[in-house]
Amino acid sequence: MTHEILAAGFGGQGVLFLGRVLAQAGLIDGKEVSWFPSYGPEMRGGTCNCSVCLSEKPIGSPLVTHPSVLIAMNTPSLEKFIDFVVPGGVVICDSTMVDTEVSRDDVKAFSIPASQLAADNDLKGGANIILIGKLIKETGVFTRETFKKAIEKIVPPEREHLIAGNLRAAEIGINS
Repeated sequence: MTHEILAAGFGGQGVLFLGRVLAQAGLIDGKEVSWFPSYGPEMRGGTCNCSVCLSEKPIGSPLVTHPSVLIAMNTPSLEKFIDFVVPGGVVICDSTMVDTEVSRDDVKAFSIPASQLAADNDLKGGANIILIGKLIKETGVFTRETFKKAIEKIVPPEREHLIAGNLRAAEIGINS
């Protein structure tokens, strides 16, 4: 099974961290992995995205041009990438920041108010991880335990206090 995931949002929403977590989880599960960030002027609030490939087979290109999964953290990202999602693919949107519906009927679309849930649960900056939880629930891309190991690996020792909040954020996404 190959998952070609494209995550996109504004610079500062944690899109690249989301991608790093997915890539680390893939490594923990023994998959072939690529993580390809795209940023530049995005650091000033423009659209930022990253491609993540998780596969049982070698990966030919790290660039995801036709994702099987799109995670859209804002409306411009959904509008920019929705037409590239493969038929039968999955689209997960942060409905707090995406003010439009997915109009395609050949994809499975899920909306979750991730930014609002993060704010309501005192998880500032946790919307990206809530969306990973939703991804885990809807696709089974990896397990809760794999996610936990990935977070523990990625979060540096001086920020270890953030691990519990990330685990809580993922559970919110899984249970939504």
